[in-house]
Amino acid sequence: MKKTKLNNVVVLDEKVLKAIAEGEKKFDNRLNNTGRPVNKKSARQIRLNKQAFYADVNSKFQKGNQFKVSNSVYSYSQPNEHSEYGCIVNSITGHVCNVSYIGRTKVQGYTFVLGKKVNVELNLKTLKFVK
Repeated sequence: MKKTKLNNVVVLDEKVLKAIAEGEKKFDNRLNNTGRPVNKKSARQIRLNKQAFYADVNSKFQKGNQFKVSNSVYSYSQPNEHSEYGCIVNSITGHVCNVSYIGRTKVQGYTFVLGKKVNVELNLKTLKFVK
């Protein structure tokens, strides 16, 4: 009698077999895999990648990750109980401007210079976040 070596044999206990039979557990550990390759150049994939990028950049900004604008490092400070939005601060000089709007790809703020209101607008798509 010739013995053969089995490489891909998985021994399952009774609980796992019942879970597989009831459809609760995938047998081969593939989750949501249709088996088809993804066309990365399709319009849908490009749109989904853009949306994921915008969500990632927006969450980085709102978490307070540091970002660079013209060789200065800034970060977003969370709002206190008196205001709806926070402010943008510099680690060296402190408060820079108040934030009045946070959108998907744009942040608007304002500051006062010599008694005049100066509007500030940041494009989140072009911000360079510091690691």
